[in-house]
Amino acid sequence: MRSMRPKDCIMNKSLIAKLALLALAAGAGTAHADLVTSSFKVKIAITKICAVTTAPTDIDLGSAAATATAVSMSGSTTFKVNCSKSTPFFIGLAPSNASTVGAGLMSGTGGNTDKVPYTLYSNAAMTTVWGNTATTTTVGNGMSGTGAGMAVGKEVSFTAWAKATNIDFTPDNYIDTVTVNVNY
Repeated sequence: MRSMRPKDCIMNKSLIAKLALLALAAGAGTAHADLVTSSFKVKIAITKICAVTTAPTDIDLGSAAATATAVSMSGSTTFKVNCSKSTPFFIGLAPSNASTVGAGLMSGTGGNTDKVPYTLYSNAAMTTVWGNTATTTTVGNGMSGTGAGMAVGKEVSFTAWAKATNIDFTPDNYIDTVTVNVNY
């Protein structure tokens, strides 16, 4: 084996010392690393909503000659309501005369002052009056439903019927506007 000269020994010791310092410095940085954390939340508030998504069409009771005899002229319309999921709602129908019991009055469009009475119903047999006493918490004399969502295909369908039984009035075209009130 060959013996090392003193100069070689000093160079090896110096090299070893430098490598040791580098290793120590590199290890010191990672050996003392700490982790600090924080957090946050992602939030949203979804509020309830309802909309008449398919508006009712006009109810046309037809045409007939004035008569003192009782008649039964009727018709219906269908409309659809969307409400947010699980939202209870109550629908009232309000004729323009502010009747809360489904008893409307059609006015002549030709200037006469006669008023043709009609009644709104919630069933095809026309035995259950559809009025406007529904509130945000009770059905009253209206109709009720529960929302299934706002997407197409989630609508709740309702049909309203109207019937006039007396047409002994001045010949004219008569009309009234009914407002659909969705309370939720």
